[in-house]
Amino acid sequence: MEVIKDKEFGGERPLFASHGLELDNVTIHVGESALKCCSDIVARHCRFEGKYPFWHVKGFEVIDCLFTPGARAALWYSSGLRMRDTQVDAPKMFREMDGVDLERVNIPDAQETLWHCRNVKLREVEVKNADYLFMHSENIDIDHYRQEGNYSFQYCKNVVIRNAEIHSKDAFWNTENVTVYDSSLSGEYLAWHSKGLRLVRCHIAGTQPLCYCEDLVLEDCTFDADADLAFEDSSLHATILSPVTSIKNPRTGSIEVKSVGELIIDEHVLPPADCKIEIKG
Repeated sequence: MEVIKDKEFGGERPLFASHGLELDNVTIHVGESALKCCSDIVARHCRFEGKYPFWHVKGFEVIDCLFTPGARAALWYSSGLRMRDTQVDAPKMFREMDGVDLERVNIPDAQETLWHCRNVKLREVEVKNADYLFMHSENIDIDHYRQEGNYSFQYCKNVVIRNAEIHSKDAFWNTENVTVYDSSLSGEYLAWHSKGLRLVRCHIAGTQPLCYCEDLVLEDCTFDADADLAFEDSSLHATILSPVTSIKNPRTGSIEVKSVGELIIDEHVLPPADCKIEIKG
């Protein structure tokens, strides 16, 4: 593997179509597509300032690096990424990728990040300003994760999340086969129109959660006082260890709950309208 150490590059495609290359303490200045169409790349202690540095790259490691705001849309149309201990200040990262493995990565401007990605693994990752994060992505495995940003995980499939703190309005809309363990989910209109969502030992906050869901499962979850008007037009099986402020028109299934402040079953409930609600105070 060729090693490039303590160098600076800029302009258009300075390392285009490189293969078997290790960058150590290299700075990529303003320009475009520094490492486009490359493979087998390792970048250590590098600084990326120019746009689109890693496009159409196959097999690469990014370790202890910095992506400045100028390095926008840095990693697209690529596969086999392993990123560690890296600060990502650039917006709109990770699009149309297969194989994204991030550990101890901080992304403070994560808006429109991780779109149309497959086989994603996150460990000890924190994201902020993460509106529309994870649109249309699938096969996602997350542990020890913190997020601030709305409309996240929409249209995602096959997701497992553990030990997370997620602050997100409209999270998990139209998702399929999502399981969340031991996490805090805060935001309005959680998981509307989802299919096969399973929440285990989670705390739920925000108005009108978990409505219009199919095959929803809650196991030993708790609800915040502001999580009202829950479960409208949903099919579910739920065990809830806390009071719920209000439940409205669940369609079918069963709910075991400590107590309910207000139970609303009116003429708008949809068939079969046979949800069994048991108070276990």
